[in-house]
Amino acid sequence: QVQLVESGGGSVQAGGSLRLSCLVFGYGYSMYCMGWFRQAPGKEREAVASIGSDGSPTYADSVKGRFTISKDNAKNTLYLQMNSLNPEDTAMYYCAARPWYGSCYSRGEIDYWGQGTQVTVSS
Repeated sequence: QVQLVESGGGSVQAGGSLRLSCLVFGYGYSMYCMGWFRQAPGKEREAVASIGSDGSPTYADSVKGRFTISKDNAKNTLYLQMNSLNPEDTAMYYCAARPWYGSCYSRGEIDYWGQGTQVTVSS
C-alpha cells in the first residue's frame, strides 16, 4: 500500500527556517500531484501548498513568499522549504498525494495522507 512519511519538523524560533520532506513508499509511479496541509489544534486542516505534475505550484496566501514547495520525482520525495517562520505557522504538517487528475490543494481530493510532522514556532 502507499505510505507517505514526513520528516523535518521541529521547534524553531520566529524568523527561523525548516525544510520538510515527504517520502512516498509503495508506489512505483509518479503522483499526479502532491501537497502540504497543516492543522493547528482546534482548527480545520488547511492547504499550505501543492505542486502539479508539471511542477506548477500553488500557495496559500499566508505562506506566499516564505514557503517553497518542490519535488524530486527520481527520489519520490516532496519538500517544503519554510522560511521566515512565525508562531502562526505552528501546526501539524501533513504530506498529501493524489495519483490521478485532480487537485492537491483540496482536502476532498486527496487520496493519500502522511501521519504528520509537528512544526512549532516560538516567539
